[in-house]
Amino acid sequence: MSQLNAAFPIVEGDLTMTQAFRDQMNILNGLIPLRGSGSPEGALKAPQFSEYIDTAGTASAIKYVKRDTDIAGDKTKGWILI
Repeated sequence: MSQLNAAFPIVEGDLTMTQAFRDQMNILNGLIPLRGSGSPEGALKAPQFSEYIDTAGTASAIKYVKRDTDIAGDKTKGWILI
C-alpha cells in the first residue's frame, strides 16, 4: 500500500488519481457506512465488514454489518442486524 506524501501530487498529468491517492480513498470509503431504507439483505452488494444504516429504522432495525462475503454465491446476502 502506498502512502500519501505532501511533496507529491495526488493527480496525474491526465487528471486521474495517482495510485497512492486512490489507495487512500479506498480506505476512507470503507469507513463510511452505507445508507438506505429497509434491510440490505438480498438487496445490496458490499465488501465484508461493511456497515449499513437503515434510514427507515423500522422495528428498531437500524444498523447492519456485512458478516459473510456471500451466501451460496449471492454477494447481496450475509448481512446481520446488530
